[in-house]
Amino acid sequence: MSLLNAAAADGRLTPDEHSERIERACAARTLGELAVLTTDLAEPSKQPFRLDRKSNVLAVFSRERRDGRWVVPATVPVVAVFGEAVLDLREALLQSQRVVIYGTVVGGTLELIVPEGVSVEVLGTSMLTRKINRTPRAVPGSPVVEIHAMAFGGTIRVTSPRRSRWRGGLRRGSMPG
Repeated sequence: MSLLNAAAADGRLTPDEHSERIERACAARTLGELAVLTTDLAEPSKQPFRLDRKSNVLAVFSRERRDGRWVVPATVPVVAVFGEAVLDLREALLQSQRVVIYGTVVGGTLELIVPEGVSVEVLGTSMLTRKINRTPRAVPGSPVVEIHAMAFGGTIRVTSPRRSRWRGGLRRGSMPG
């Protein structure tokens, strides 16, 4: 609402537009309804979250990537046919506690990067496919991403950011003097 108030204050919105958008913001049930109210007021990089108009990720002989601040729907279809599909959830907002990715991989790569605290389960049918899951075990109550894969001759890779081995670096007073 602060963005709407600022836009009204500097003349980007008329008083009528401002009151209409405030009413719609108060009645909004989803982040998508909120983001639509400000898309014409701020450049995409300044938007709180990016809403992808296309729900599926299609990488056919190409590379498709979703990253940054985006809203992840409850289900995401992903197709990687001799291509690479990368879903980076580190800055994303999950719409539900359980997200299901329906992945079809044929000679390609499906890569999922998740933040700490999100667990991933890789399920489905695969032949001649490498499955690499480098995420910690599920913690009760934490978000879960399920990958339901139908894969042949490709790679499904799941990673989360590693903690630095140099947690504090050199501490004050630890250097010989």
